[in-house]
Amino acid sequence: MSKSLPNSEHPILTEYDLAAGIRAFSTERMTTAGNTDSEPSPYDAFNITHYCGDTPQHVLHCREMLCRTLGIADEKLILPRQTHGTKVLRVDKAFLGKSIADRQAALEGVDAIYTTETDTCIGVSTADCVPILLCDTRSGVIAAIHAGWRGVRANIIGATFQQLREIPDFQAGNVCAAVGPSISKEAFEVGDEVYEAFAQAQFPMPQIAERLNGKWHIDLWAAVCLQLLQEDVALDKIKISGICTWQSTTRFFSARRLGLHSGRIFNGILRKSTPEGTA
Repeated sequence: MSKSLPNSEHPILTEYDLAAGIRAFSTERMTTAGNTDSEPSPYDAFNITHYCGDTPQHVLHCREMLCRTLGIADEKLILPRQTHGTKVLRVDKAFLGKSIADRQAALEGVDAIYTTETDTCIGVSTADCVPILLCDTRSGVIAAIHAGWRGVRANIIGATFQQLREIPDFQAGNVCAAVGPSISKEAFEVGDEVYEAFAQAQFPMPQIAERLNGKWHIDLWAAVCLQLLQEDVALDKIKISGICTWQSTTRFFSARRLGLHSGRIFNGILRKSTPEGTA
């Protein structure tokens, strides 16, 4: 199928109000009504993830659109290549000074990313997995976490907070969190082996699992919320979008509905060096 370009100069963003000076968002799919295919391409129309089978030209065009909207240079838009692991990467001045090849090597196999740099947008790709965006304005740190069910079970959130606590002035109680579009409990049907994997990891199964029509369903939103609470994030500072990707495929990508060879949502967070509306 051909890959249609967005009919816009700017991407459509679902944004999260976390804190002053912080821009946190998830990109929407932007399917094009005038697509010549009988159905929209699984990459239609906005996708910046470079490793999901999309063409480099389409990815570059979408990156340019997003960078223009955010007011940053392309080299300040950072996206790791995720593998459902627990590797966490800090983006600092040393990283930003690396060559493209060295950056790509450092970003390989990374499922959580954080920085204290301003005007640098970090983010993760999802298409049913759970994205978590974090900020602590006191320490100036922002973070983006990719949590599929394997990452949730392995506690990628805990691995991230372990590194964040090394930052001066960081306090988990100051953290604001956004849980972006991802698969809901109603849509996330799993086999007994997945249920048992969560049970063996000591999750409170009555709180995160339910048997519907004879099949187990896991509530990943509840699971990540519990893990954030365990890290001392306040409940009233956790914002859950409540948007199910499987049920909203015209607006957001869903790998379960569209297949693995499809576009991805980019869930990004950026701390501006100057407030919006100033020079």
